[in-house]
Amino acid sequence: MEVFEENPFLKLFYGDRERYAFQTQIFFLLSRYSQQKLGVPEALEKGPLISDYTFAKDALFASINLHGGEMEMYQRVHEALAERIPDPDLIVYLRATTDVLMQRIALRDRPYERQMDRAYIHDLNEAYDQFLSGPLRAVPVLTVDTNRLNFVTQPEHLEFIADRIRAALGMVPYQPTLPLSGMNDLTDLARRP
Repeated sequence: MEVFEENPFLKLFYGDRERYAFQTQIFFLLSRYSQQKLGVPEALEKGPLISDYTFAKDALFASINLHGGEMEMYQRVHEALAERIPDPDLIVYLRATTDVLMQRIALRDRPYERQMDRAYIHDLNEAYDQFLSGPLRAVPVLTVDTNRLNFVTQPEHLEFIADRIRAALGMVPYQPTLPLSGMNDLTDLARRP
């Protein structure tokens, strides 16, 4: 759901965080609000809603990037919008050390992230740890240590995470469909002794 490339301030923000923090945060806040107002109700009709971020998470970035009057204005807007957003059934926190995150950012190789400040990523990582270890109303958090996982290139790592999510939601473990060779349809299966 997140749309980094669409934020016209993001590249400017990475070049001058102090100057472009407010515009960047407000754009993300309104974008995420719109995404969740349009996408979440439809998703909830289909079953449990699982998210690796919450609307509340946006305030985490703001707490690091904004100060003074800008932070106060952001908080007013965030609070007005947040009460209209339903909570997810589960938050999945893909935890990694700052060193691993820096490696992944380098591998992703987004041009505007090439000069990413390690101290900023470290501060964000610590803020995530504090935010997701604290009370989040009634939202359970599944923390998965991903330091040794690569779910982008290793399907079994992704399946491991999916199994953890299913277990956290109390869902039946995934079972691939077994081949039914020699049977025309499921009624043949029911007739066999």
